[in-house]
Amino acid sequence: MQGVSDGKSGVAKSKFKPHALQYFREVEQTGKALVITDRGKPVLKIVPYSENPSEALKMLRNSVIKYENPTEPVGLNDWESLK
Repeated sequence: MQGVSDGKSGVAKSKFKPHALQYFREVEQTGKALVITDRGKPVLKIVPYSENPSEALKMLRNSVIKYENPTEPVGLNDWESLK
């Protein structure tokens, strides 16, 4: 199946949908993540489940923006960084 074991960067949504269970099994067996694309742009990432919560938290590291005054309006540059 194209996408997980062949080292390609992703699978189009249209190809993923009819073969979703096969892709899930391959992610489970290989332990490698699978990226789902829409018109060539990555939109989803399927990763194997991990019992270790620190693994999930690693993906969130450095993703939170700290605000000194959380009740003040957010600047336009901050909104752009969230896209």
